[in-house]
Amino acid sequence: MRKKYILIVLMVLNFAFAKASYILIPMDVETQKEHLKAYGITYWSLDKSQKVKWLLNYRGGSFLLPDTEEVRRECTIRGVSYEVLSDSQTEKILTEIASPSQNMEAVVLEKAPKIAVYTPDSKVPWDDAVTMVLTYAEIPYTTIYDKEVLSDQLILYDWLHLHHEDFTGQFGKFYGAYRAAPWYIEEKKAAEALAAELGYSKVSEEKRDVALKIRDYVVGGGFMFAMCSATDSFDIALAAEGVDICEPMFDGDPSDPSYSSKIDFKKTFAFKNFTLERSPTMYEFSSIDMTRKRKIPFSTDYFTLKDYSAKWDPIPTMLCQNHTALVKGFMGQTTSYDSEVIKSNVLVMGENLTNGEARYIHGIKGKGFFTFYGGHDPEDYRHRVGDPKTELELHPNSPGYRLILNNVLFPAARKKKQKT
Repeated sequence: MRKKYILIVLMVLNFAFAKASYILIPMDVETQKEHLKAYGITYWSLDKSQKVKWLLNYRGGSFLLPDTEEVRRECTIRGVSYEVLSDSQTEKILTEIASPSQNMEAVVLEKAPKIAVYTPDSKVPWDDAVTMVLTYAEIPYTTIYDKEVLSDQLILYDWLHLHHEDFTGQFGKFYGAYRAAPWYIEEKKAAEALAAELGYSKVSEEKRDVALKIRDYVVGGGFMFAMCSATDSFDIALAAEGVDICEPMFDGDPSDPSYSSKIDFKKTFAFKNFTLERSPTMYEFSSIDMTRKRKIPFSTDYFTLKDYSAKWDPIPTMLCQNHTALVKGFMGQTTSYDSEVIKSNVLVMGENLTNGEARYIHGIKGKGFFTFYGGHDPEDYRHRVGDPKTELELHPNSPGYRLILNNVLFPAARKKKQKT
């Protein structure tokens, strides 16, 4: 009798296990212990040719994966919270998401995107939030720089991040405060040597061509993500194509006296009608940035993510997935963008209305996409030169860092056929 009872129990357990067909990685604030590493699990699954469903607006933007022992083990090793679902439980969730009354959508992620990070070998004086979070989430990436970009290697990658960079050839506008600092002198020498090696007489001309190559990459269908000064300096470099905006300490000769009237805003991705900062000692590129115009105390410095229709606007919904709509603000050389100089076809996804500033914007250029994110480090309010890097082990549920990882997964989404 006892053997018969044990056999029945084993049969029930085997049946239950067989019906556990999916793993849900919840992304709500109450359940998930490791939001950032959850993206790494999702990327890891895609890299093993497993399709994943991104459940937009369901419990903070959860992920639905096929149930395997390998996935369970990986979640356990990385400390990612997960739930095992039966077919019927999964069907119930997907039915709820599909309901017209629910602002949710299930987006299929099909292929792990190949990731490139545009960054110099020496990152003095800055750490980079994107490389830090990719490393923490255990998402693989390749570092590239000017040689690779100018030799057309961008076509090898699906997603490109621009490190804290100055595409105008003004060496980060660090001249005023740091021109005597050893790291500044060495970085300037290295940039000039690289430009000369690549056949350019000026760093500004070399960086301009790098910006143009990146522009072509996006227009051709690439996904580009940039933070801090890489955002506005990139647009400035495009707008100033063929115009000398650099003072003698940067390129050896005077700038064009009338360069302000020669800036072509039609060439930019995101910004219009901005004024360039002419002073070489001012740590600022233009009127695009709000850093010097901000009047927000630290305690109330937050920005709000906009709410979109998941079924009709899946792209901005995807990029804004989070467990909170209120994200803690953080500073940078380029902290945020003046709403007055943002083009009308660019989507403002995160903003501080009190200060009239945009923090997180997105747009389409040709066949590709770009996202600009103001600020330097989402978990270091005012990162200064020489400060230690952020330890993400202390911030595993960072809403600000989640926005970066949303962009990393964005190219994996299956493109729906357009209704024509």
